[in-house]
Amino acid sequence: MNVGIVGASGLVGGAVRAALEDRGHTWTGFSRNPDEREGDWRRLEDGFAGLDAVVNVAGESIAKRWTEENKKRFHESRVGVTDDIVAQMAALPDSERPQVLVNASAVGYYGDQGEDILTEESPMGSDYLAGLCEEWEAAAVKAEELGVRVALGRIGVVLGKEADAWTRMKVIFKLGAGGRLGDGKQFWPTIHLDDVAGGIVHSLETTEVRGAVNLVGPNPVTNAEFTRVLAEVLHRPAIFPVPPFALKLVLGDFANALLASYRAQPTVLERTGYEFKYAKLKPLLESLN
Repeated sequence: MNVGIVGASGLVGGAVRAALEDRGHTWTGFSRNPDEREGDWRRLEDGFAGLDAVVNVAGESIAKRWTEENKKRFHESRVGVTDDIVAQMAALPDSERPQVLVNASAVGYYGDQGEDILTEESPMGSDYLAGLCEEWEAAAVKAEELGVRVALGRIGVVLGKEADAWTRMKVIFKLGAGGRLGDGKQFWPTIHLDDVAGGIVHSLETTEVRGAVNLVGPNPVTNAEFTRVLAEVLHRPAIFPVPPFALKLVLGDFANALLASYRAQPTVLERTGYEFKYAKLKPLLESLN
């Protein structure tokens, strides 16, 4: 396949490019400044003619204060961009239209559901992040009216050597200042960057995959367990728990996402035969250290 990647210059987009090449596919990247990049790059408004599929992993990071101005950016970079993608598809004749769209979403769709196991069939939550994910997914699903198969990749906490979550945590723990967040009982749905990209390419290649797909590791752990294993891998103590009020003081409403519990399972990936490179937390973290 020749796959268009919206958000191709980002962390996940770069991993998807590499995974596609490993599987023998070609890719076309979409960027605001395509002339400054090597390879096959276009602007979104140039359209998708000649492409077999589209992957959309664009979206401004939510790891910042959720001010009204930032919320506008979150919405436009997710819902707005997805609307534009579907409009570009609609403008093409049936014979030239990509047949698959894998569109990013997030496990934030489910909201904080404590210890409940979350499959792709679980109900959505009622908080801000759940509402944003619902709009994001609804924009992508409109492509189904055009005869396009749509997969919605609900991404968890992505861990890679260049991922913000990893680089920030590593610095804190290396300084010996790491610890659990709140009471640590919340489940963190972590996944290695390679498995995010692998799950996306699997969704492209597997016609059975349609609708929601949890892009999370198969063995979810609590934040307390994550903290313990991370400290062990880095050979540092983890004795400074961060109370919720301190997180909220520094991060505002974004702290709620770190304290929420998402015990998500990759049911669709497992059912359709995807094999994780990093199924367990310790080997995953060791690969990054």
